[in-house]
Amino acid sequence: MTGVHRNLARLGLGVAMTMGALSAVPAFAQDEGPIKVGILHSLSGTMAISETTLRDVMLMLIEQQNAKGGILGRQIEPVVVDTASDWPLAAELARRLIEVDEVDAVFGCWTSVCRKSVLPVFEELNSLLFYPVQYEGEESQRNVFYTGASPNQQAIPAVDYLMDEEGVERWVLAGTDYVYPQTTNLILEQYLLDAGIAQEDILINYTPFGHSDWQTIVSDIVAFGSEGKKTAVVSTINGDANVPFYRELANQGVAAEDIPVVAFSVGEEELSGFDTTPLVGHLAAWNYFMSVDTPENAEFIEAWQSFIGSTDRVTNDPMEAHYIGFNMWVAAVEAAGTTDPDAVIDAIVGVEVPNLTGGVATMLPNHHITKPVLIGEIQDDGQFFVVWETEDLVPGDAWSDFLPESAVLEADWTAPINCGNYNTQTQTCGGSTVTP
Repeated sequence: MTGVHRNLARLGLGVAMTMGALSAVPAFAQDEGPIKVGILHSLSGTMAISETTLRDVMLMLIEQQNAKGGILGRQIEPVVVDTASDWPLAAELARRLIEVDEVDAVFGCWTSVCRKSVLPVFEELNSLLFYPVQYEGEESQRNVFYTGASPNQQAIPAVDYLMDEEGVERWVLAGTDYVYPQTTNLILEQYLLDAGIAQEDILINYTPFGHSDWQTIVSDIVAFGSEGKKTAVVSTINGDANVPFYRELANQGVAAEDIPVVAFSVGEEELSGFDTTPLVGHLAAWNYFMSVDTPENAEFIEAWQSFIGSTDRVTNDPMEAHYIGFNMWVAAVEAAGTTDPDAVIDAIVGVEVPNLTGGVATMLPNHHITKPVLIGEIQDDGQFFVVWETEDLVPGDAWSDFLPESAVLEADWTAPINCGNYNTQTQTCGGSTVTP
């Protein structure tokens, strides 16, 4: 046995696939034996193309921490489940992880519909979820730590880049038909209108998960971009639908210099699955790229490829988010001296850990983190050349400044506010609170 299979065996994983009767008693932090960590990702279905790697990197991080002695003198035991790109199943498995397997924290989900499906479980059972993927914002839950980008850390800077550097005047907002693209595009549409873009210069399109027939949609994009104004596609297409989408762009001769595509859910892992030569010059906005030249990143890549048993395997942004989130959780547990969720929630705000781009990620009171923003251009080897980046780290916003109903809200899970959607005008909390 070599590579990841050897590591899976060495870690002695039990992959929970059978749903049985679930206990009604919430899990409590244990003081003896291993510290259990849940890994809640899709290993099959349309999202497996993106999420399997996140399972693997969590196993690597746990193995590395165990080699350092674990946490609080105890080893960490991963408990892996396959959500199978099935959001109701994700909620059932989250409950199983907490109630039956008695995990102390969970790292998982990719899509926002997955996250929103499991949120009530984490709130009810007072457990911890570390969510590693860019999302639409408009949320801050006490039991969730958002280590991926919010719109002001990805979508808004990407649009600014296309406006300022590429002179884009017409906009195609193309997304998968679920909450993340819909809400992100709602924010972007308002942002564009506020910037003076006419409504007729904005085209919005949604397709189902796993959509494969892109001929008509790409033809519409080509027609929309043929009216004399510089046009770009802002893509919130998720999962394996990206492969036929980019293939159809190439089939219809859509070159980056004509109609650039900037993607928020396409990274190195997705590009490793097909020939990227026709896509050279198209863009992605992330907070990390494998091509970033820092000592921290070089060490991470070497460790990852050694763990996985292949120098061909790539790294990507959500992997870095798990790296940051896991290290923040470890630091908070060690600071609190316990895995108790309430103690960890109190201890984690203000925790700082290195990111892989040479900076430091800080956990903010709104349970989001600080990040750089990078725009990368696809190269013919499936990597990204960074063409633009922010000068400073950008703090993640839970609530968009560009939607009137959320511009007055702020999230702060520290005393005296202790609220995920605090109205700064009425000075009242509109959601769940904890008593200071």
